Amino acid sequence: METVVERMRDGIDEAGIRRAGEILRRGGLVAFPTETVYGLGANALDADAAEKIYRAKGRPSDNPLIVHIADWDAIGKIAVDVPPEAKLLADAFWPGPLTMILKKSAVVPLATTGGLDTVAVRLPDHAVARALIRAGGGYIAAPSANTSGRPSPTRAEHVIRDMDGVIDMVIDGGDVRIGIESTIVDLTEGTPTILRPGYVSREMLDGVLGRVETDRALLSEDENLRPKAPGMRYRHYAPNAPLVIVEGAQQRVRERINALARENAEKGRATGVIGTDESQGCYTNALVKSIGSRTDEASIARHLYGILREFDDSEVSVIYSESFDTPQMGAAIMNRLIKAAGHQIISV
Repeated sequence: METVVERMRDGIDEAGIRRAGEILRRGGLVAFPTETVYGLGANALDADAAEKIYRAKGRPSDNPLIVHIADWDAIGKIAVDVPPEAKLLADAFWPGPLTMILKKSAVVPLATTGGLDTVAVRLPDHAVARALIRAGGGYIAAPSANTSGRPSPTRAEHVIRDMDGVIDMVIDGGDVRIGIESTIVDLTEGTPTILRPGYVSREMLDGVLGRVETDRALLSEDENLRPKAPGMRYRHYAPNAPLVIVEGAQQRVRERINALARENAEKGRATGVIGTDESQGCYTNALVKSIGSRTDEASIARHLYGILREFDDSEVSVIYSESFDTPQMGAAIMNRLIKAAGHQIISV
């Protein structure tokens, strides 16, 4: 299969959107930009099309797909018994990086929901994405557009590396704005519960709903504690080399990483380090990459997956990362790092 690339870095190309929409309507796959990461889209109401996503990604079939819509009114077709909290959250955060779990209607195939009787719904804050959703029929199932388990794509080049020759089209919208996936909140059982942290923090949700819980398995260092969301049970975001998080006081972290890098160098093993603008000059015997400044958590989130992918182009044997406790997105950033590290954490 030839994968066509449509360039839309400077805005919507109406002809290109029509071509992409036609692909989706006939059951094909189109990767497209959102404000979070690139998504791999298919017609959410077509079971065969949804199953193509699982095959293209090598994704477990019990891992639900998020249905992307372009207007609030579209929710009535795919969800039933929509609680008032959903409209409150939509008014506050849509379009934007928030996914809501609702009870699904009969029109949504189980292939899209991973066999569950609930549906995950999001209205993205990206003009190209919303134009594509409308052109493709209004309901686009779209997980991240990467091979399952790999770091999510934040630019079209990442998608092409993983999906060239596997999907019909990639819409190149340039670098994404946020860089980590949407927050997922479950509205189907009692107290609203965060199943995946993201840009929209618990504090922001609390400000709208008054009380929100968080699945306690999300940031646990215990890999045997099972998250409620099926997608959070699998290893994700992983670079080729093993990744280890080193957490603690910053000076102690730097000392431990330098000691580990020195030991690796003596054994002829190359070491990678994920640091920050403030710390990258503190490391020796390693290939050091800055993820951004600790004073700018948005840059840390935006660069995370790109940094992980950059190490795949090097020959490092192991990667050590500092931990990142930032005010709004710290939980989301650390959740992704812990998953990428397979829960390998050194505390100092």
